[in-house]
Order: sequence, then structure tokens, then C-alpha cells
Amino acid sequence: MKKNRRKTKLIKVGNVGIGGGSPVSIQSMTTTLTKDVKKTVDQIKELERAGCEIIRVGVPDMESAKAIGRIKKEINIPLVADIHFSVDLAIESINQGADKIRINPGNFPKSGLAEIVKLAKKKRIPIRIGVNSGSLEKDILKERAKATPEMMVKSALQSIRLMEKLKFYNLVIAIKASDAPRTIKANQLLAEKVNYPFHLGVTEAGGEFSGTIKSAVAFGALLSEGIGDTLRVSLSADPIKEVKAGWEILKSLELRERGLTIISCPTCARSKIPVIQLSKYVDENFSDLPFKKPFKIAIMGCVVNGPGEAREADLGVVGVENENVAIFEKGKFVKNIKSQEIKSFLRKKIESAAKTS
Repeated sequence: MKKNRRKTKLIKVGNVGIGGGSPVSIQSMTTTLTKDVKKTVDQIKELERAGCEIIRVGVPDMESAKAIGRIKKEINIPLVADIHFSVDLAIESINQGADKIRINPGNFPKSGLAEIVKLAKKKRIPIRIGVNSGSLEKDILKERAKATPEMMVKSALQSIRLMEKLKFYNLVIAIKASDAPRTIKANQLLAEKVNYPFHLGVTEAGGEFSGTIKSAVAFGALLSEGIGDTLRVSLSADPIKEVKAGWEILKSLELRERGLTIISCPTCARSKIPVIQLSKYVDENFSDLPFKKPFKIAIMGCVVNGPGEAREADLGVVGVENENVAIFEKGKFVKNIKSQEIKSFLRKKIESAAKTS
């Protein structure tokens, strides 16, 4: 899969590369008022610890734009200013040190857009063009009541050509719908027409459960085809959940590795240990540990598939007869322990691995 990534331009957002063979990066967006610098910085730092690599903040007013400089001094990842309608807010955000701005060129006057582009060139920062199915230009929406992938691509190309006429090519493109099928098709169509890197997203995806599934379907289809260079799982939930979901999607496709990976069986009548409870225990207590290297743990209920999965993990526990649990480390059987010892054993081993691995 890694060899079949779509070839795109390399765009730098701060110290993070997007496209051009760079790893697919994880983004999120703050839910705080940007002008509340302390709350915004606190949330960004939490997101950094969770693995967020690029953060976006909303800029609805001048006070928020002016806060960007202070926020930048306190964080360690690139910051993107999300702006609509206002040239002044875009200019101020760039002057305050934003590493990238996100705009929809269609809702900026051309003279103002030229001013934004001129300053972005001077500061050497990219612009993300964001096209959403729910906010297409009026002339395009005349074609049909519901936006089609073809209409979304038409809108994106209009914006791209407008930027290119201004001789600006430092672009990242996002083309999104609120459902997976249109998102997939629109990105596939646009990928045939331009070589800019793509930001993947399903806009207004929904709550934590349904939104994660919807995003995983869209991203899985596109990333499997090599389409997509950075992503955000847009959820009506704590943005920490967005980051975790993004990482799990990339880990599932073997595009990135990070932290703890849990392999566990769904359990059945053969299970000799409480797999569901143990998996939840590990996930809730150890997923956020700062592992220096990826660490895989297998929690398996019986000997049918247990030993095989355990051999492929850094640490494996398999339920066997007589209330025993077989322990595997780095693919090799080590010993049996009693099932009542399993939680304390897991805690000791995982915490030790987080410090050394």
C-alpha cells in the first residue's frame, strides 16, 4: 500500500510534510474559543500528547486572530487558522504566525484574495482550499438541489484555477461531503485532475460511534487506493477521540504505527478468560502511556487462534485449561499464570514496556 501512494507535491506546514511521500498526518480542531488563550493552549497540549500532528483553530473574530501569536509560543505542533469571509482575519492570522490558513476562495472578494495570496507567498505558508458539499457556489448549485461529486469537483477546480491565476501553488485540497460515498467519489475524481496533496475528511460526520465508522469507511477506501495525505476524523465529540480514531484508521491500514495496539478476540463459549473486560481494562488504563516504540498486545480467550496471534505480538495472553493463562513474549511461550493474577501481570508488563520500548 505504501508503494502505491498517489504522487503529489510536497507541502510543508511548519515542520510537517503533507504529500510528496510524507507519512499521512493526523489533524484535529480545537473546540475552545480561540481568544481564550489558556483554554486553547491546554486543549492543544492534550491533543499533542494524544498524537495530534497539526492543529486547526477557528478564527471568527479579530480577537481570535490576534491570539494566534500567543498560542503559537506555547505549543509544539503547526497551527492552521480556519477563516471564512474576512480578508482582514486572514491577513492578521498570517501576520500572527499561522503555519497554514484554511479558506474557501469562493467566499472572498478577488481583490482581497490577491492580498491574502501575496502575504502567504511572503511568509511561505500554504493555503488549504476547503470544499464542502453543503457550501458550494450558487451557480453550481443551480445544476441540482443536492450536491453531486461532480459538482464538488467543479467547485474545487474553480477555486484551484483561481489560485493558480494568482500564481499560488502552495496548496492543500480538501473536498468533503457528510457521507462516505460522495466523499470517496469526489476525491477519486479530483485525484485524476490535480497533483496537490489531499486533506481527507467527512464533514459533519456525526457522533463518536457513527462518525468514526463513517470516516473509517471513506478513509479506508481512499487510503487503500493511495489517495490522502493528511486527515481529520470530524466528530461531535471530544477532539481527543478524533485523534485516537485517526491513528487507529492508519494503524489498521499499516500506514502508521504508534503506541499500544490491542488484538483481542470477540469471545465465545470456548473462552477461558474474560477477554472483553481485560481488553477494556488495557485500553482504558494504558492506551495513553508514552510508548517510545509501537507495542502490540494480544488478549485471546482460548487455544484455537490464541497461540498464533500471541506469537505475532510483543506480549500475548491466552486462556487455557484449569484457570491458567499462557504468557507469550516476542512470539515465544514464557510461562503459565493463574487467571486471578492477569491484571496485575498486565499492568507490570505494559508499564515496563512503555518506559523501555
